[in-house]
This record gives sequence, C-alpha cells and structure tokens, in this order.
Amino acid sequence: MNKCVFLDRDGVLNEDRTDYVYRIEDMIVPDGVVEALQLLKEAGYLLIVVTNQAGIAKGMYSREDVMQCHRHLQDLCGNLLDDIYYCPHHPDYDTRSLLRKPDSLMLEKAIAKYNIDVSRSWMIGDAIRDMQAGRRVGVRTVHITNDRQKPAVSDRQAPNLLEASRMVVSAVMA
Repeated sequence: MNKCVFLDRDGVLNEDRTDYVYRIEDMIVPDGVVEALQLLKEAGYLLIVVTNQAGIAKGMYSREDVMQCHRHLQDLCGNLLDDIYYCPHHPDYDTRSLLRKPDSLMLEKAIAKYNIDVSRSWMIGDAIRDMQAGRRVGVRTVHITNDRQKPAVSDRQAPNLLEASRMVVSAVMA
C-alpha cells in the first residue's frame, strides 16, 4: 500500500485570494513550497491535491480555467504532484456534493485509486474543513496557520507547507 500526503490548494500550495485563484497570472507559489514537495517525495509519499472550487458553481470561472491553473501549478512545482482532484460544486449555487470538503469523497476516490494506507498518510490544509475531511478518512492532519492561540483542530500545526512537510517526515522517522 502507498502512503500519501493530501494537500489543499489555495493557501497551501499557492497564495490564496479573496476573489478566487482561477487565472494562471494569479497562481503564486510561495517560497518553500517546491522544497516541501521534494522533501515529501523523497520520503516516498504520493502527493494528491484535493481542492474545493466553488467559483465554478457560482459562474465565476470554468472547469477549463481550473485545469489551466492546475497545469500551471504542476509546471511551477516541477511536476511533483501525482494527481489533482477538485470539487466544482457549492450547495448554495448548484448541488450538495460529497466531494466538497468537509466531506471526504475526493480523498476516498484517491485512496481507492492509489491503494493508499490511511494509517501512514496525512492531510495538510489551511481550513477546518480540510482537517474534517482528513479525519473522516482516518489520516493525520496538519493545519497551516499562524494563529497558535486557537484551539488545535488538527494533529499538528505549522506556519507553512515547508514546516508541515518537515513535521510529516520527522513523524515518520520518530
């Protein structure tokens, strides 16, 4: 069985925006992200992105816009990502979907497709819904946050993906 790190996209792999990231010129990968992904790959993890893309349901952008961003993200990250799943739905605009985090169908599909051992896998995200989706399938979680004062909603907390990746790799070695 494979071990995996599930990754949220906006706010983890690229800078988040209040008005959505759906144009390649808005796809900004912070320092340390590529190094973090390389570290996880060297440790033997599959890297699978699971991202809500409600802007599709809201009519703000298209599925093709999302795919262009994902191709661009792969280019910026050295093609280290093994797969990218996205949910185009929002319950207030089109339909309720089990793909949409905090539900876990994106993760469940990847677990089945890639024969993933959840006991050796992680979810890294910047929102509580990411932690909830990870917990639903039984993976450990790392919350990307700079607010250490809030009660922990995850197994670990880190200020950025590089620190989160170091925690994941050292947890395995410990």
